[in-house]
Amino acid sequence: MTEKRDFQANHADTLDRDLGRLSTLEQATAYVSRPMAGKGVALVFMVLAALLASIAFGGSDNTMVIVIASAFGAYMALNIGANDVANNMGPAVGANALTMGGAIAIAAIFESAGAMLAGGDVVGTIAKGIVAPEAMSDVNVFIWAMMAALLSSALWVNLATWIGAPVSTTHSVVGGVMGAGIAAAGFGAVAWPTMGKIAASWVISPLLGGIIAAAFLWFIKSRIVYQEDKIAAARRWVPVLVGIMAGSFSAYLAMKGLKKVVDIDFTTALAIGGALGVVFWAVMIPVVKRQSKGLENRNKSLKVLFGVPLIVSAALLSFAHGANDVANAVGPLAAIVEASRTGTFGDGFGIPLWVMLIGAFGISFGLFLFGPKLIRIVGSQITKLNPMRAYCVALSAAITVIVASWLGLPVSSTHIAVGAVFGVGFFREWDFERRLKRARMSMPERPSLPREERRRRKLVRRSHFLTIAAAWVITVPAAAVLSAIVFLGIQAMVG
Repeated sequence: MTEKRDFQANHADTLDRDLGRLSTLEQATAYVSRPMAGKGVALVFMVLAALLASIAFGGSDNTMVIVIASAFGAYMALNIGANDVANNMGPAVGANALTMGGAIAIAAIFESAGAMLAGGDVVGTIAKGIVAPEAMSDVNVFIWAMMAALLSSALWVNLATWIGAPVSTTHSVVGGVMGAGIAAAGFGAVAWPTMGKIAASWVISPLLGGIIAAAFLWFIKSRIVYQEDKIAAARRWVPVLVGIMAGSFSAYLAMKGLKKVVDIDFTTALAIGGALGVVFWAVMIPVVKRQSKGLENRNKSLKVLFGVPLIVSAALLSFAHGANDVANAVGPLAAIVEASRTGTFGDGFGIPLWVMLIGAFGISFGLFLFGPKLIRIVGSQITKLNPMRAYCVALSAAITVIVASWLGLPVSSTHIAVGAVFGVGFFREWDFERRLKRARMSMPERPSLPREERRRRKLVRRSHFLTIAAAWVITVPAAAVLSAIVFLGIQAMVG
């Protein structure tokens, strides 16, 4: 009888181990199949984009060229969704104001709306004057150059997403156009003053974004967080901050999002922003007063007052990004379509609706399938964010673009947003050290922390800082080299 019980126990243990192995295998299979399923859906989308192009240009002599270019454009749009959109949604997710699913849904809706309603600006002479059109020998050379630029920029953004570095897709396209232009017509074909301005934006964008975000965080801490009656201070200043946000986004969207409806100059956009800012400030006074009733006088209560404004700002950032950056990303595809249709490539041209559809839907699919990785990095792995810090990041992004437009500086929305996250993190480090020093002066007997422990308590991850900074610096040259190689490869195959 004892032997039978031992046999049953051993048999049960063996069965448990076998079931455990099966369970582990199922989990591993699910883990492996998720990225495979994502790649499968992405491939299906690229095929559908190619089919859409074949329907739109079924009787054209260059149908196959446009079909291939459309697949490349869809690939680029997927990579924009996977990488670029994380900068808008990452802070809100990191601050726990939005779930990952909610962020993806809001971003997909507002990115697509921005692209379709306010996108499609006229694409100037070969990607905004980076390469002189007269340098291209004929229309076929131009088409191959734009194909190389489109594919190389998409490959570079894909690589950056894989290593976990948020990069500028616009800069990737610029690098791709430059590299293909050099391979096609030599170094003299490139407008180097324009490239110099773009290189300057590598420093200007994140620095300006970081300084403005840090300044707003200092304001919130000094006027609200460090006050004795935090709730009373919040009732006074939160409506002001929401008014500034509303005014900033109104001015930004008036400049960037209404171009297709009416041409608005900078002064008029500022006037619109100022008027709407005052309106929202007045509206938010009773709203914040009602929200703050019954809240305890502590920092955790303040997060409630910043939650909804943060979600709204993230949605508006996505709309503005869709309106502005999608056109830049699908610009080479639009250039190929126009050159194939007309046989010329010197004048400006609009982006066709079906090309904008590829861009808008591709961004949504890319965000849904591959975006969570970069959202987590931007939102929580660079530095810890709460609604107040994330609000400073979103506000900084809008104000920095307006200031840059006023100064005539080319800036990257990616660099601004990520620079703002770093600015908030480095300000927190400075503020922590300042308060620690003040506490040590008031209590001299308190032992100081060892240097190793102080280094361990740094509030910004240096590894992410170095990785992202390096990726920013090499984006244009890396995309350029890739593009030149792809162009020479295409030329060798067709020539």
